[in-house]
Amino acid sequence: MRTGPARGISTARESGEELRYADSVNRDVLEYFGFKFGVSGGHSSRTMMFAELETLLAAVPYESTLANYTEQIVELNLLSKPTVKARQLTLRHLTDLYSLDPEVPLFRIFRKLWGADVDAHPVLALTLSLARDPILRLSRDFILDLPAGQSITRADTEKLLRQPTGDRFSAASLKSYAQNINGSWTQAGYLAGRVNKQRQQPIITPANITYSLFLAYLEGVTGERLFNSGWVGLLGESEDRLYELAQIAALRELLVFRRAGGVTEVRFPDYLTQDELEELAHE
Repeated sequence: MRTGPARGISTARESGEELRYADSVNRDVLEYFGFKFGVSGGHSSRTMMFAELETLLAAVPYESTLANYTEQIVELNLLSKPTVKARQLTLRHLTDLYSLDPEVPLFRIFRKLWGADVDAHPVLALTLSLARDPILRLSRDFILDLPAGQSITRADTEKLLRQPTGDRFSAASLKSYAQNINGSWTQAGYLAGRVNKQRQQPIITPANITYSLFLAYLEGVTGERLFNSGWVGLLGESEDRLYELAQIAALRELLVFRRAGGVTEVRFPDYLTQDELEELAHE
């Protein structure tokens, strides 16, 4: 049985802390559910490829397996890539960021909520990408701390990446990573513009609050503390609005949410299998 305090991926504000967290007793539990750790990730080569993801999930049924996604991308060329090599690279990138495997809880619940609200799609995609890409996570607090309307450039993100990584990445790599990272935050609606991007607030829906609460729950957080987690903080909404969204999500039967007498209850019926619940209990 695993023991020890739950630190939570949402609390890691810099690479050093993330590496210490990744070595903690909770790493195996979170990797079981689909989180990824390390020093590299999908944004070393591409953005979160939101357009391709939307095309793929629109064409492949909810109950599909990883083999079905692979067939659509590589054999049937659903995403219109020019060569077999490009199709294989696309598959590798999408599985790196999203897994595309219903056996992985983070993706299975992501896919469930994807069907609940089309407006939730951009932030859902970014949330799962953050859970699975350490490089993208390096930018999280930097972007979220920007005031509305604040401009940033690729050079700003390069500087951010250089601070915790030192000289581990070449100048060319940093440029590519920064461009990909800014591209994903733009696709998700947190940034707007081309070269000089401005911070803005994305669309947040009941499906988004549900997924953020679920990720915090997998980290071992419960009750009122769920709403103070980094995953919920990602949404950038006021406290009142977060509770309102959770209530709407409950009315839509996306979760169970009750708040009365200073006690907050959040549950996710049928989200996890019995084996997965037992694994979570170990945390």
